[in-house]
Amino acid sequence: MKKLLTNGDVKQLAGIAADRIMSFFPKSGYVKIYGVPRGGIPAAYAIEASAKGKIVVVNTPEEAECFVDDLIDSGTTMRKWSDDYPGKLFIPLIDKTDVESPFFNKWIVFPWEATAESSIEDNIIRLLQYVGEDATREGLLETPRRVAKAWAFWCQGYGQNPADVLKVFEDGAERCDEMVMVRDIPIYSHCEHHLAAIIGTATIAYIPDGKIVGLSKLSRLANVFARRLQVQERLTNQIADALDEHLKPRGVGVVIKARHLCMESRGVCQQGHDTVTSALRGVLRDDASARAEFLSLAK
Repeated sequence: MKKLLTNGDVKQLAGIAADRIMSFFPKSGYVKIYGVPRGGIPAAYAIEASAKGKIVVVNTPEEAECFVDDLIDSGTTMRKWSDDYPGKLFIPLIDKTDVESPFFNKWIVFPWEATAESSIEDNIIRLLQYVGEDATREGLLETPRRVAKAWAFWCQGYGQNPADVLKVFEDGAERCDEMVMVRDIPIYSHCEHHLAAIIGTATIAYIPDGKIVGLSKLSRLANVFARRLQVQERLTNQIADALDEHLKPRGVGVVIKARHLCMESRGVCQQGHDTVTSALRGVLRDDASARAEFLSLAK
């Protein structure tokens, strides 16, 4: 997921960006560009150096003909500058929204950011400053490093494959055709809308069809998907689909009961509510008696 760029990579990307800019101004003596703070500033000077006098960096956005940035990530920065200065070109070194790009959906680290860790820590410092804190006071000096480490742990599911978790056994599955259930598996996740915590439990059950899985693997499977940015509905279905795909049981049932701190600590600020979601597959969805048994036991 991470891509650390070298100075040579930046030089090559700057040359490509310079050619793109000049193609929009073929008759101009030179093009005036402005680097969007912060990452666009070193990008602008790299482009100027590659253009050999055909592109010059200017001091204010008003006098620029083109804005440059180090990358387009979500597109928010580009839209803001395009709205504030309509009609002016916006060129990045890297466009991460381009699905054909080798940089699509990767965490990009430029040479001036040193490392991936220092890059994310810089963003955390900016967040502390944004909320009004003094990021240099003693109690916060280690916070950026701790937060980066914490988020790497909270989102470790992105680097995990459910197929690696679900080790399947045939030995021990003989004559096993009744429901297997693990109840109240702890769930710790974060909502993708506010990055607020989701805390709850999952109950996972299946009816074997010649194969069983280690009981701890059901907890591990839930953790694979919970340790990602989530909505509860998707999380419930992902657990059910993975178990159904890799174990191929006669039926699968998943129920998640969770609290959402995005609702409890902001917005309506209501506590004491649980959100309950379920996902049923196979006979646990299609057979009324099997479904009733599962939902009864899951309570």
